[in-house]
Amino acid sequence: MAFTSPEKTSADDRSLVVYARWDARTRQTLRATIDDDLLAEHQARPLGQHSDRLERVLNYFRRGPQARKYVIVCTRAWEEWRIGVLSGQRGVPPTVLDDERFNSEAAALHGVFLRRVRDLMQA
Repeated sequence: MAFTSPEKTSADDRSLVVYARWDARTRQTLRATIDDDLLAEHQARPLGQHSDRLERVLNYFRRGPQARKYVIVCTRAWEEWRIGVLSGQRGVPPTVLDDERFNSEAAALHGVFLRRVRDLMQA
């Protein structure tokens, strides 16, 4: 039987509290930076170099946990892409959402970005 010291558990709990506070403040700050210009910038160039403001939003989205993260799934080679949701478990394929289909990878990337923005604004 493994022994867990109370100091270790309480330190872990405190780190979760600190992370939750940081995450809440970061989400609040990012919500204030999202506007039509930012969405248009991402739509014009979903890959490549972005403004500092857009990079901050993208970096926040990238740092999230794998479980329930949006991804693009190519459903017909070079013709159709859809959005999927990762399970967070190794070996389990993403769940493909049925509501949107895209005719380019860039459009699908922007679709994922818009979903992440929507989730951020609702959180």
